[in-house]
Amino acid sequence: MRYDVLPGGPADLVVIVDDSDAVVAAGFRDPDQIAQNAGIDAELQPEELADLRQVWQEYLAGDVAALERVEVQQHGSPVQEQVWAQLRRIPAAAPRTYGEVAETIGRPRAARAVGSACGANRVAPFIPCHRVVAADGGLGGYGYGLGVKEWLLRHEAAAVA
Repeated sequence: MRYDVLPGGPADLVVIVDDSDAVVAAGFRDPDQIAQNAGIDAELQPEELADLRQVWQEYLAGDVAALERVEVQQHGSPVQEQVWAQLRRIPAAAPRTYGEVAETIGRPRAARAVGSACGANRVAPFIPCHRVVAADGGLGGYGYGLGVKEWLLRHEAAAVA
């Protein structure tokens, strides 16, 4: 497994890729923590991942759809995979509530399951769980801190405006 640390944004973004260059883990923490959280038990090799650096720079420059073009590889339960697929369909600057995502996947009473799937997402922000908010309009939770979630949402709103 190879990784790179992409500078900029609310914090440096760590991305870990497999041999096919699919992102298998990402987040705003130390590479070892990202790997551990994703259950990766392989030695990580640092490498500059030029294509991902370019995509991240495009995102930071305002092309908030850039992250959608990145291939991700993440496995979970059928419900988690259904939620994650739906999260990739949420447009930037158009957050959805946990309940709205649950309805969209045909499970209107599964808002908690949506929250659990967001918490289990190991390829943020490529699967944009930051675009899911609480029913009262509050931020809800985010594994990398509410400051990071707020920054991502503001950045996307400004880019779309």
